[in-house]
Amino acid sequence: MAEDILPSPHPLTPPRSEDDWLSWLRLLRSRRVGPTTFFRLMAEHGGAAAALEALPGVALAAGVSDYTSCPAEAAAAEMKAGRLAGARLVAYGGVDYPAPLMDLPDAPPLLWVLGDTGLLTRPMVALVGARNASSLGTRMARKLAEGLTDKGFVVVSGLARGVDTAAHLAALRGGTCAVMAGGVDVVYPVENAVLAQEIAENGLRISEQAMGLQPQARHFPTRNRLISGIAGAVVVVEAAAKSGSLITAKNALDQGRDVLAVPGHPFDARASGCNLLIRDGAVLVRSVEDVVEAISPPPAQAEMALEDTPAAAPASPPETRTLQETARLHSEILSRLGPSPVAEDQLIRDLKQPANTIAPELVALELEGKIARQAGGLLSLA
Repeated sequence: MAEDILPSPHPLTPPRSEDDWLSWLRLLRSRRVGPTTFFRLMAEHGGAAAALEALPGVALAAGVSDYTSCPAEAAAAEMKAGRLAGARLVAYGGVDYPAPLMDLPDAPPLLWVLGDTGLLTRPMVALVGARNASSLGTRMARKLAEGLTDKGFVVVSGLARGVDTAAHLAALRGGTCAVMAGGVDVVYPVENAVLAQEIAENGLRISEQAMGLQPQARHFPTRNRLISGIAGAVVVVEAAAKSGSLITAKNALDQGRDVLAVPGHPFDARASGCNLLIRDGAVLVRSVEDVVEAISPPPAQAEMALEDTPAAAPASPPETRTLQETARLHSEILSRLGPSPVAEDQLIRDLKQPANTIAPELVALELEGKIARQAGGLLSLA
């Protein structure tokens, strides 16, 4: 075959053969290997197959004994399940991989996609909000979703109850993308089964999780970073002061995305998070025109600009660091935290390292359940 006579690809060159795809998937599904560790291993060992061979030794050096990587049979079974579901894998750096996600320090090396991948080439806006949304909140979500798709945007959301459901329904004809917390073939909540099927037929569903994975609480913050990361802006329609929607908004700020919010009555707890965002500088949204005005440039202008601009080179891969260095950094972060909350900015100053070095590790520790993020940018041990 052609790939048998070609030289081995660069570690971050997308897989070219079936064996390459299997190695990438095995490495990513191996225990204690997340996106950041995946890229570090690839950089250190020259490719997925070599990283898999080295992984038990790397784990032992980090203090983990009796380590085994993901079996080839398990990865092959997942790939078969994806094909049976009508989904397919896209890899970091590939032509179908969402370009905005390549900016993230913890970009998913692999994504399962189900539906129209052509939507990934269009500008996207995320609409998120309360699961127990009010009548006014769902009506606003529908109006914004309809207006955004009319103006050429794809509406991104998380297929949850409330605002997410309203946004997806209103954007079905114009273009919508559902980012799943579990496997791309697992619909949650179950009452959105029909909507999920319609999105697969007319829009797009994506997930970084394994096929068949039932979502758990820890998967939703991970999912939220992709909702904000794939979009150029995040609009929060309704959200309580402590909610997943505010986590998505904070992710958006960390990722350099625009954050907008729909104001609500001060006595309505479902609007308290939006009002806090506006107080802290988020763009106030009264209509779809406010959203389009805040996003620069809109789709038509972006297309004109692209005609006059040379194609940009692919984004650089995430920063690499050895597992031992990462373990030391995590230990130093945890040693400076306790049950009493500490401001994230103060923690970064105390560590005397750049914010873009510390922030991804704080996210990793939060997803591992070792630290807790509280209102007002405060952190504590979980």
